[in-house]
Amino acid sequence: MLHSMTGYGRAEQTLADKTYLVEVRSLNGKQFDLRLNIPALLKPFEFEVRNLLNEGLQRGSVECNISIKQNGASKPVSINTDLAKAYFEPVAQLANELKLQTGDILSTILKLPDVITPSTEMLSDDEWKCFEKVLKEAITQLNTHRVDEGRSIEADLVLRVNNIEAYQKEIAELEPLRRTKIKDGLVKVLEENAGKENYDANRMEQELIYYIEKIDISEEQVRLKNHCDYFRAILAEKETSKGKKLSFVLQEFGREINTTGSKAYDSTIQKCVILMKDELEKAKEQILNVL
Repeated sequence: MLHSMTGYGRAEQTLADKTYLVEVRSLNGKQFDLRLNIPALLKPFEFEVRNLLNEGLQRGSVECNISIKQNGASKPVSINTDLAKAYFEPVAQLANELKLQTGDILSTILKLPDVITPSTEMLSDDEWKCFEKVLKEAITQLNTHRVDEGRSIEADLVLRVNNIEAYQKEIAELEPLRRTKIKDGLVKVLEENAGKENYDANRMEQELIYYIEKIDISEEQVRLKNHCDYFRAILAEKETSKGKKLSFVLQEFGREINTTGSKAYDSTIQKCVILMKDELEKAKEQILNVL
């Protein structure tokens, strides 16, 4: 089963006096690229959070937003008294110069930057374990979403490979006719330019065999069929991350299809090659979003 790199997960839970909310989004990306927004309470555990996301999601462009709400009791704060005193004198002086009342100076000073700051509280070990469960639940939801999208991607990829094999069958039916047309064309050119009696038929037959061997496409078609079988085998593997491996196999598809086109010298086969390339490009677009 394929996993898409696109997904969304959300988990929320209230434990004791705190409500934990985790939202995780992922898009396709070559590597694991994380944008993490966490509150100050979780800063000491940032490394653990990043590791859990990396292990759970493996690959993709990931955005994770975490919030912790304090319930019930007010959040503990600290007042920077030295800074408040430093603010007081110029504020009081300005009020006197403007002949304003100084009764509200304290409330004004408390609103100034860095006078009141949250305390350096951090999660306890027990609270971290509770939060860890919430984070893992969000990751699980995102991976469930990835599996659902992966099913539709896999169905489309199988369709593309089936279509390529269908065009292969058409090419296999056209191949004997192609050889006959090449032989008849060469004989016609010789007869028109040299005359029917003025060339060695045996030598012409030898040269024709050599020429047809040079433009033979049977090896390319055999290899392409093997690549199709290998592609399906990878799809059936239990491994979660398959996108890079499947992408490499599709590159091999392209080599065999391109070589077939360059050797074909037949308009009908060339049309099949173009259609195969179209199916291949659609498959490559889908692979970009596979984990």
